[in-house]
Amino acid sequence: MNLDQFKPLTVYTIYIASTPQKVWEALTSAEFSRQYFFGNTVEVEPRLGGAFIVRTPDGALHISGEVLAYDPPRKLSVTFNVNWPELIEKLGPTLVTYEIEQVGDAVRLTMSEGHDRPLSDDILEGGRQGWPAILSSLKSVLETGKPLVVKMGPPQRMLDALKAMGIKTP
Repeated sequence: MNLDQFKPLTVYTIYIASTPQKVWEALTSAEFSRQYFFGNTVEVEPRLGGAFIVRTPDGALHISGEVLAYDPPRKLSVTFNVNWPELIEKLGPTLVTYEIEQVGDAVRLTMSEGHDRPLSDDILEGGRQGWPAILSSLKSVLETGKPLVVKMGPPQRMLDALKAMGIKTP
């Protein structure tokens, strides 16, 4: 996979009153991720080429990928492929990168989502709606011990765009 062809289309930066080690643990621990990722668990095989998996609260496979950068507690890059039929074939893989930096008494967490081909704003709406909620809940758990309660499903305009491309969605 040529990582140079991926262009970040979405970048989020948040500041968290925490340490790089705690942010890293939150991003890579199944038990911790369940708290802020709305019951989903993140499983990371801690090595380059390792598996990256997100499971729904009932244990079903939701996202699968591969670890492309593993530099604790500074950088994690993974392919992030949603388990929907035909999605990866038609939209290509997604590259998600987390960069963690100590900034005074806080941590700057920068998350980027890149794709190897142009995608419409309608298609990108799913991530643009979901990532702020996930990252905000992560910040809340690390700073207060309590996750945010945000109820949402896939945005209708994204589902409509996928359907127009002939991609079946749940």
